[in-house]
Amino acid sequence: MTNQQTAKPRKERKENADKRRQQLLDATWRSIAENGLSRTTLATVAAQAELSQGVAVFYFKSKAGLLTEALRDHYARYQANWERALSEAGSDPADRLIALIRADFDADICNPEALSIWYAFWGEQKFTPDYAQVTAEFDVARVEAMRAACAALMTSAPESEIIRTAEWIDTFSDGFWQRLHVLPSDYDAQRCLDETLQLAAHLIPQIADQLNGSGRR
Repeated sequence: MTNQQTAKPRKERKENADKRRQQLLDATWRSIAENGLSRTTLATVAAQAELSQGVAVFYFKSKAGLLTEALRDHYARYQANWERALSEAGSDPADRLIALIRADFDADICNPEALSIWYAFWGEQKFTPDYAQVTAEFDVARVEAMRAACAALMTSAPESEIIRTAEWIDTFSDGFWQRLHVLPSDYDAQRCLDETLQLAAHLIPQIADQLNGSGRR
């Protein structure tokens, strides 16, 4: 057979490459959770993925490149989660705000391993511009989504109040993420979700009916 006959089709080669790349990214999360960010290397990731270190080098070139892409992948999953929640919430403004808040405490996003990864990277942003850049890229969409959800309910409020309300809600959930990470025995995700929803209802009373009825399902 010729090389042309034995070579895999381009689509299959791309699918295999994407699968191998994702395998390494998933292994990076596990390595960070077990070893911390500073002790995660191409070697620890390759071992977690049960692949050779050469494969990790082929796809990501360096530890810095691997970690930056791992953070990007982590954010992409976070964004896909809240975008899906908004899509499933429908058009009702109150349901959309509640869905956006609930998404932050979804078990796929808010769990011990995920939180340890978030805080490992956030602690290094000041010293690693690439991490800060990735965070900024994804935060823009999330901030806009929260502001839009608040604006749809606060139709007579000035823009500055809408912005402030959206920031308060996000800051509240961020604070609970930190407590879940640092004090896991004292807090659980359901309690943090309930209290964040209560804050939102206090700031925007229009969502109280949903929370007292179908919003708490």
